[in-house]
Amino acid sequence: MSAPARPALLALVAAVGLWAPLANAGPANADAAVDEELETCLSCHGDESASLDLKSGEKISLYVDRKTLEASVHGTRVRCTQCHPGMDELPHPERPLGSLREYQASFRESCRRCHFENYTKALDGVHEKQHAAGNLDAPFCADCHGSHDVAPPGKPRVKISQTCAPCHSTVYDAYEKSVHGKALVAEDNPDVPVCTDCHRSHDIADPKSSAFRLRTPEGCGTCHADPNVMGKYGLSTNVLSTYLSDFHGMSASLYRSQKGEPEKVVAVCVDCHGVHDITKVRDAGSQVLKANLVKTCQKCHPEATESFPAAWLSHYEPGFKKAPLVYGVQVFYKVFIPFIIGGLVLQILLHLWRVVVNR
Repeated sequence: MSAPARPALLALVAAVGLWAPLANAGPANADAAVDEELETCLSCHGDESASLDLKSGEKISLYVDRKTLEASVHGTRVRCTQCHPGMDELPHPERPLGSLREYQASFRESCRRCHFENYTKALDGVHEKQHAAGNLDAPFCADCHGSHDVAPPGKPRVKISQTCAPCHSTVYDAYEKSVHGKALVAEDNPDVPVCTDCHRSHDIADPKSSAFRLRTPEGCGTCHADPNVMGKYGLSTNVLSTYLSDFHGMSASLYRSQKGEPEKVVAVCVDCHGVHDITKVRDAGSQVLKANLVKTCQKCHPEATESFPAAWLSHYEPGFKKAPLVYGVQVFYKVFIPFIIGGLVLQILLHLWRVVVNR
């Protein structure tokens, strides 16, 4: 090794030797800082009687249960003052909050610092629109995720729908009795949809909007067009493709592609199968059971007669056993149209050949 290179190598080795212990000590030092701050905070907030009187006359508990906090997803990785900025001063500075709900709403800013992407999505959601309109009863981050007891999202999966239940109790009661709800609550089936699968979690759209309605088939198709999921239950995966190929589906696709408002209501999955009260198709109360189908059609077609549903092929692909006449017409046109087009192309080519030869 050359003499000029030797000092540079020694400097590099020395730098690595100094940096390695610091790098290894980083997480330990961070954990120690969290633990130290937690002990300081719990010296007061570990008292179950700790509370604060608000201007509204409400009283807020300031008690923090150590075991609950340490078992949360934040655990001992997040310092108290990361969520409660400005509270590292003793005594704590006063906060001009009039009510308990205002106090709870103020923590959105704490969540934003670490969860900016989800915070931004929530700004476009129906809940945030309620906040902007002055409705503080609409949920904030901690209402769904908890505060000191934040759990990993989706664990357990059944907890997602149960989290929505306090505000949407009527909807939850219907869902719990549905084919999806029974499978989730009673069987803990991971394949069935929960609230956030259909409505999303942070950027929740208005379910009464045309955009949401027209997106419904795509949402249902996520599961019902998946052969890996449907294969477990012996269900057809043709439901989405057959819907999109009939009048209802083509109309919905057209309106959605043009981002326009349908002149009339276009039937989507939930109009026939139900929304939160979906049952098995063969259950006596099913809206798509043959005996009940006329009533279902009459919601959009009030003059529909008993024979009206017979014009609809349901979600079956035409075949020799199901709708053989329709299947025969499809096969005929698949052969007839290429034959006609081929004949026309041949005629044109022969005509051009004759023109060239006659020259």
